[in-house]
Amino acid sequence: MVYVPCSLLAAGDDSLTVDLRPTLDGRLALLVYSALDRLVSCCGDKQPWAVMPTVNLEKIRTETNFELLLLDVEIPVEFRRRDGEQ
Repeated sequence: MVYVPCSLLAAGDDSLTVDLRPTLDGRLALLVYSALDRLVSCCGDKQPWAVMPTVNLEKIRTETNFELLLLDVEIPVEFRRRDGEQ
């Protein structure tokens, strides 16, 4: 199981939108976290998230074409979500 940062869902929306992050070299990365406390510590307490089995990551890769999977990466404070932000 991993914890995956996601976008806020609109009322009535049941689809999941994972947060993808561009890297400095232009690749697209999916950040995942090994525990909820690590996600909160690395992304902030305003970050929406979902928990999923690691086997689902391949489906996300085929749907989003992310190029890197990064584990337990800290997001700099200036790039974290704040109240109500997407």
